[in-house]
Amino acid sequence: MRIATWNINSIRTRVDQVVAWSTDRAADVVLLQETKCGDDDFPFDAFTEAGYDVVHYGVDHWNGVAIASRVGIDDVQRGFSGSVSAPFDEPRLIAGTCGGIRCWSVYVPNGRALDDPHYLDKLVWLERLRGELQQHRAAEGRSIVAGDVNVAPADRDVYDPTRWRRRTHTSPPERDAVCRLLELGLIDHARDHHPDTPEFTWWNYRPGQFDKDHGLRIDLALCSSVVANKATGVWVDRTARAHKRPSDHAPLVVDLVL
Repeated sequence: MRIATWNINSIRTRVDQVVAWSTDRAADVVLLQETKCGDDDFPFDAFTEAGYDVVHYGVDHWNGVAIASRVGIDDVQRGFSGSVSAPFDEPRLIAGTCGGIRCWSVYVPNGRALDDPHYLDKLVWLERLRGELQQHRAAEGRSIVAGDVNVAPADRDVYDPTRWRRRTHTSPPERDAVCRLLELGLIDHARDHHPDTPEFTWWNYRPGQFDKDHGLRIDLALCSSVVANKATGVWVDRTARAHKRPSDHAPLVVDLVL
């Protein structure tokens, strides 16, 4: 089974790219983030025609998450369990069981700046995610929690740690929040397989940033040990980032033998 996660930065702008990539790469499950549309505007037909079932959680032109699967989707959950008051009411989490694996597509808030109120919202959101995954015992079953986490877990996940030292995505509280997810028993799959290479997944749109590989590793695939033990590889498809009018993220792909 091949499972991919990809922040596509507007599905309506890039639906042809996403569907073509999914079929060309023979992805069985594609977890999408930042679709930037409500459910009524999501291009379901394009995925259906390509052989994918798809579920989406979106409200307006911000945020939005989806799961596309050609191995079925069952037990769909949109958003967190329980209270959905701010900052938990945005469409940033969707889960479904695909081919026997519980798949979570997550889009963690950006945080904007260390002195911005949204930064605290980000930390609270990450702690709520931890509680959600603990409640569902995600680390104990066949689970993958993947998406745009908007945190580079360590300095090696940043092209220039000094430049990013006093910014969001790299602050100690954000990194501690990701560590708390791993303490549940989840495995940071890309870093586990590639301990010595950057594995960046995001590059700024500014000219030259992608060519110079000035990137961040902020898209993660956190796998339960059951899933991680079935993995044959994990890789970033940089060719998608080099596409004409690309997303600023590249897909992160996990290959499994079940």
